[in-house]
Amino acid sequence: MSPWLIAGLGNPGPKYERTRHNAGFWFMERLARRHHLSLKPEKKLHGEAARVRLDGTDAVLLAPTTFMNESGRALRAATDFYRIEPARVLVAYDDLDLEPGIARLKKGGGHGGHNGLRSIFSHLGTPDFWRLRIGIGHPGLAEQVLPWVLGRAAAADEKAIVDAIERSLDVLGDFIEGRANDAMTHLHARRKDAPESGT
Repeated sequence: MSPWLIAGLGNPGPKYERTRHNAGFWFMERLARRHHLSLKPEKKLHGEAARVRLDGTDAVLLAPTTFMNESGRALRAATDFYRIEPARVLVAYDDLDLEPGIARLKKGGGHGGHNGLRSIFSHLGTPDFWRLRIGIGHPGLAEQVLPWVLGRAAAADEKAIVDAIERSLDVLGDFIEGRANDAMTHLHARRKDAPESGT
């Protein structure tokens, strides 16, 4: 069976490091830290990557070093190189439609205007991969979205985002071992007090 591909989306470089749009990178950093791993530059994959065993399951970790709107190049390179089907791809990314502190696993669906997902749709030719939606909240007005995602969250929101990432990592083992329903049940049961925001 092919490995899982676990990718986190963001923009490269220190300018973007702590921005909301890099929540997917934060996920990858904390995943690597938990498993005492380091991601190494892989030119052929257009990103930093590591081949690992997570809870007994083979996985490829990937943080694209393209900008967000070219994320699909890295995902396509990795799925081609490792012969990974879209059904064994998990993409972690920032989601405006969820409040900070909320994270949701889902398979398939639209891109919701997210440029990273839009690029992945184009390069993989399908929306039928798994997503980890990491809530960053919505500024309220469409014209405020760009500065919002490229800005840094307030301290309380940043802590909530990190807490949601940690809870996501707690269920990742169940997820990649084929117990997606258990993983979703445990992850989605948390923080019911925090509502989803609309767009």
